[in-house]
Amino acid sequence: MAKIDFGGVVETVVTRKEYSLKKAQKVLKNEVIAVIGYGVQGPAQSLNMRDNGVPVIIGQDKRFAADWKRAMKDGWKPGTTLFDIEEACAKATIVMILVNDAAIKQVWPRIAPFMTAGKALYFSHGFGYVYNDLTGVKPNADVDVILVAPKGSGTSVRRNFLAGVGINSSFAVGQDATGRALDRTLAVGIAVGSGYLFPTTFAHEVTSDLVGERGVLMGALAGVMEAQYDVLRANGHSPSEAFNETVEELTQSLIRLVDENGMDWMYANCSATAQRGALDWKPKFKKATLPVFKDLYAAVKSQNEARHVIKTCGGADYKTKLQKELSVIHDSEMWRAGAAVRSLRPHEKARANAATATGVKGRASN
Repeated sequence: MAKIDFGGVVETVVTRKEYSLKKAQKVLKNEVIAVIGYGVQGPAQSLNMRDNGVPVIIGQDKRFAADWKRAMKDGWKPGTTLFDIEEACAKATIVMILVNDAAIKQVWPRIAPFMTAGKALYFSHGFGYVYNDLTGVKPNADVDVILVAPKGSGTSVRRNFLAGVGINSSFAVGQDATGRALDRTLAVGIAVGSGYLFPTTFAHEVTSDLVGERGVLMGALAGVMEAQYDVLRANGHSPSEAFNETVEELTQSLIRLVDENGMDWMYANCSATAQRGALDWKPKFKKATLPVFKDLYAAVKSQNEARHVIKTCGGADYKTKLQKELSVIHDSEMWRAGAAVRSLRPHEKARANAATATGVKGRASN
């Protein structure tokens, strides 16, 4: 393990230098890993493990025909590497629950009977295990409970793996029944394509993840973009101008500079006018949004967000309602303008073709 200084706080992380793929393969050579759920994370993690020479099978409910067919298209063979959930769990020594959070409550009773002594129960999100009063996930004391949580969508996990760079993941051990839980965790973390692994707890992972998704990563980002776009349009700016100044310049230029060298470097390498304005207005945006983030954190810690997810996403008509909500975004002027802008990028067609060729096209739901 390597000790890294993160802004004055020293953390211990695990890189592929300290924990090589060869070591991971050795740890996992006598294991059978069953990936339960072929929706968002399932394809990426299972394909990465297969490509890395790790024994892996798929457990997928046949009633979800699209996911079953997708698994077959990806080369998983019924009766050999593709099974119904119960059969996959019976064969496995490590069971990876990669169904969506709202489905865990329904899927767990099908998995629980097969979690016998010495097996490991793996999660990529702390939701099911931390909120077990809501989900019912209460494994026996004689099984390992482990977590590797990639910091990105399944699409990014697969795409980064194919690019040879990996994606960062957090890891945790919730229960060590065998004395091998940590080794199993790190080995699987490397096998699924992590760039580096940093320690957390199940509770910290689920809290930070729910806050992040609702905040900067998705909810806040989309809301702030819409607000700026609407103000520009209300003041006579064209859709193209409003979208480019709100989204395109961020995603195609500025955020890449932040990724490469940090926010201060991006500020230092913009015009003096942009730099001065950003520095002056940043505190105002922080002051305006800090109370919202405090409310958000409280809602997550109180489990209100978890209860809402289970109640709402578990409804029989949820996918229909979800599609309507997504259509509102898709059909809005802002994102129709975005589609037009993307179509004009010289490199967009090549990128789309490359994504299709590598099988990493995004999906809206599990």
